Amino acid sequence: MAGGTERVLRRRIKSVQSTKKITKAMELIAASRIVKAQQRVAAARPYSEQITEVIRSLAAGGAELTHPLLRQPQEVGKVAIVLITADRGLAGAYNSNVIRAAERALKAEQDKGRDYSLVIAGKKGEGYFRFRGYRIDATFSGMSEQPTYEDARAVAAEVTKAFEEGDVGLVHLVYTQFLSAGTQRVQVRQFMPLDQAALEDAAGGDGPQAAYEFEPGPGEILARLLPRYVEARLFAAMLDAAASEHAARQRAMKSATDNAEELIIKLSRVMNRARQETITTEIMEIAGGAEALRQGQSAEVDYLPDTVVHRDVLPDEIDPSLRVRSAR
Repeated sequence: MAGGTERVLRRRIKSVQSTKKITKAMELIAASRIVKAQQRVAAARPYSEQITEVIRSLAAGGAELTHPLLRQPQEVGKVAIVLITADRGLAGAYNSNVIRAAERALKAEQDKGRDYSLVIAGKKGEGYFRFRGYRIDATFSGMSEQPTYEDARAVAAEVTKAFEEGDVGLVHLVYTQFLSAGTQRVQVRQFMPLDQAALEDAAGGDGPQAAYEFEPGPGEILARLLPRYVEARLFAAMLDAAASEHAARQRAMKSATDNAEELIIKLSRVMNRARQETITTEIMEIAGGAEALRQGQSAEVDYLPDTVVHRDVLPDEIDPSLRVRSAR
């Protein structure tokens, strides 16, 4: 029994060691990708900031803020929720946190009597809401770990079309903001209509106006830049989500590796204890067998007859009842 237990424990230890190798490799890969993701976030930030500054300069230069993307609806009957999740798991609570935030936002809009439209980037979010019977209008996958600007443009085009046509009156963006390798925060922000207050403040400020000459006019340039601004905001959110995913996966795999090491130590101790019990049992069996053999030999000597009859005893000295007549 003990020998069988030892074999089972040995197999479990080998299995945990194999799992530990996988989690360690995934931890190292995620750690290396965090650096690249941070660099991409930092590289995309100047573009987003500059296009925002150009739009403010256009507003200050006399552009009318009447673009459909800036339109504030009188009554919102349908709300679109753009959710950014991962395509793969093994990232701790990364996917569950952002999915729960999106589900809370969706139910809050439903409580107000509004309809909803779900646009999901990432297989994890799609699988969650599809399994629970939610209506999904558009899905995108294969872009969570290394999103490109073209990916952001495809998602933004889907949402912008619905908003400009009046199908939805409000768009929320739900994603995970990357603050540091150890801190990520789920954000639920208004995506459309765009924040018009900042542009109006820039246009109506008391300070000196921007000294630009625009060709074509500021209104036409603004109409062309606002869709790019939407794409830039969405691309920045996707980059933040990708960096957050790598950071969450690195922490999850490190925790899994540490747990595997701890489990290996515990199983090794149990296996060593079982091996010692097996050896002790075998020693006791050998000692018990040797003792039984010794006691058996002593009993045979005690039961030997005291008188031994030899063949050279005279016939007259033998008991007549023991005599055997000759066959002759």
